[in-house]
Amino acid sequence: MEQQTETYAERPGDFRKWIAAITIAAAFPATAVEIDGQIDPQEWQGAQQFTDFRKVQPLNGEPASVPTQVWVLATADGLAVAFRNVQPPSVPRTQQRVQRDFDEQVDRVNVMVDFDGDHRTGYAFTVSSTGGIYDAIITNETEFNEDWDGNWRHEVGEDEAGWTVEVLIPWHIAPMRETTSETRTLRIYLDRVVGVTGERAAWPSASFERPRFLSDFAPIEVTSYSQSLLALTPYVSGLYDNVEYHTEGDAGIDVFWKPNGQMQLTGTLNPDFGQVESDDLVVNFDATETFISDKRPFFTENQGIFEFTTPSDFSQLLYTRRVGGPADDGVGSGDIIAALKLNGSIGATKYGIFGADEADSVGRTFSAVRLVRDFSTQNLGMMLTRVERPYYDRIATVAGIDHNWRPTSRWNVRTRLIGSDIDDDGQSVRDGGATIWADYEMDHGWRQQWIGMHFGDELQINDAGYLQRNSTNYVHWQVQRRFADLPEESRYASKDWRWRVSTSRNNHGDLLRDQFRMSRESRLRDGSYEYAQININSAGADDLLTRGNGNINLPPNFNSFFEYERPRKGSWGFAVEAEVYSGGLEGNDEIGYSLMLEPTYFISDAFNVYVGVFGSRTPDWLVWQEDNLIGSFDGREVDFNAGFNWIISPRQELRLKLQAIGINAPLNRAYRVDSSGDAIETDEPVDDFTVSNLGFQIRYRYELAPLSYLYIVYGRGGYAQESVADDSGRPLRDSFSLRDDEQLLVKLNYRFEW
Repeated sequence: MEQQTETYAERPGDFRKWIAAITIAAAFPATAVEIDGQIDPQEWQGAQQFTDFRKVQPLNGEPASVPTQVWVLATADGLAVAFRNVQPPSVPRTQQRVQRDFDEQVDRVNVMVDFDGDHRTGYAFTVSSTGGIYDAIITNETEFNEDWDGNWRHEVGEDEAGWTVEVLIPWHIAPMRETTSETRTLRIYLDRVVGVTGERAAWPSASFERPRFLSDFAPIEVTSYSQSLLALTPYVSGLYDNVEYHTEGDAGIDVFWKPNGQMQLTGTLNPDFGQVESDDLVVNFDATETFISDKRPFFTENQGIFEFTTPSDFSQLLYTRRVGGPADDGVGSGDIIAALKLNGSIGATKYGIFGADEADSVGRTFSAVRLVRDFSTQNLGMMLTRVERPYYDRIATVAGIDHNWRPTSRWNVRTRLIGSDIDDDGQSVRDGGATIWADYEMDHGWRQQWIGMHFGDELQINDAGYLQRNSTNYVHWQVQRRFADLPEESRYASKDWRWRVSTSRNNHGDLLRDQFRMSRESRLRDGSYEYAQININSAGADDLLTRGNGNINLPPNFNSFFEYERPRKGSWGFAVEAEVYSGGLEGNDEIGYSLMLEPTYFISDAFNVYVGVFGSRTPDWLVWQEDNLIGSFDGREVDFNAGFNWIISPRQELRLKLQAIGINAPLNRAYRVDSSGDAIETDEPVDDFTVSNLGFQIRYRYELAPLSYLYIVYGRGGYAQESVADDSGRPLRDSFSLRDDEQLLVKLNYRFEW
């Protein structure tokens, strides 16, 4: 893509001075770039300049409403990027402080880099106007994983006319393909978001709202540099258990070694993977497992090479939460002895090797190998995983081939082939699956999408990976229309309508569901976000509810959902979600509903408090009991979610998070499912039940140095289920008295670099 420098007819005088200063500086000798938030023209001489920023939210390609100037310069220390953001008083600046990996609607800039330029993996670096940062790995064109934390430098400055950002991204932050040339071709994307309106302007004019994002990054040529790095991060921790009344200590170390640009080794010995992060509470009575993302540093460090996903929600061949997950004997979690990860490239081929070993006879051994080869308009890769589970006398091997094809700028086609070979107690079972996903970008905001999936009855990838269900044959066609040129008087900046028809059957020919979906995603001119969706479902069979004891026939049903998020205005921000749905054996004769409201009050720019409530009623909630026996319950749930976030200083934060769930489920009636799939009412005893669940954590974190922290964490939680029913809301109140776990943890880790 050709670099462009835009001339603004009404550019403020200070902005013209910045450009002139940089131009004059080219006549002086080069000096090192000091990352201090103050753009010194002498330091940035010879840098590539970009000013032609175009609106991508709304996605209309119009010139940005406020000027932005960016300089990009390759130095021996890393890729340096500077932003000069003009922001006159008529465009208020957001002053809210944010935590790392924030998602608040604030003034910010983004630098995204594909170091190899092969459209496989990108790295996102975000800096807010108050110095907060976000970093993520981008895979599969548009998927961001913010659980990764990198070590990079950044500083912010401001004056009356605007604000500035300087960023330095070390070359050792990612493995890069070897080059014998004095220059290297990277692909980059730069953007700026105006917090008060939500407007996003970018160079080049690429958008993650399109099927192709990584592929639309702009190529730039920079001087080729290489860095080596050895980093050791030892940790020590002490834990006091106030339920069992005992104290325990632990220690371990993480190792990061990058001897050159083409190879990167990450290892960990006796890792401490718990307590400092808290997952959201989940109460799940469904037959499918809940997916939980991995925040553990070893597993997020340059994990992008191992991404192998399918269109099935959250599916992947290597789901790292399996490592150190519930032990095979059902007692506690797996005790990880060590884990190792090797990433690199040989010529145009990238590779990844992963291994992890758990202790004792119930421990598992995980291994994975990944290869990827890039061509001009396509990528081809393969992946192999293997899990040894001696407790079950089971060895699970899964192989996959993935192909991404971009024949033109309008098309993006992704194909996956998967096969599993399971040796279980001497018996071998093999099966396979295949998926295809095609997106086509048309003119005037129109797009189309086709998805097809087939997973065999005996396809099993969940020893190392994640797949919601096998025995699937699914097809959908979707057409979309984006409206990004709405009148100025409209409260909406853009609207994106989608219409989808789909059908799903299992491998025995049973219709699971035909569905029509209509949705609209909208962005408002005040920075708010809106989403609405309705699904109309045909009659079909549920082949999972009875856990292999027969299908159950279900009547037609529907569900509709609405979400609204308003960013901070003054001292308040809030989010609302509402849903109306039918289902169960009653179908559309019984209507359920849910409502969530979570306001946030900002005591200051650094301190906010939130309180959220959620309530739902599912009048015909089907819950499996045993064999082919199910119960229909009048399910009522009330959740309470509260906490605060205090950014004490750029290095210190204090966070409190409280979640409490109360579920009351009196029985409507019990059923046996007969051989034809009909539910036959029975007098067999099925108990009412209640559930109480609590999760509480208060965490102090102090950043000693990059990726070096002191944590002090107090946590408490519990789960209780009783065979009674109570309409008074007692399950929620009872959750606050739960005390299955109560712990105080102190952890210190420090990263040493050479």
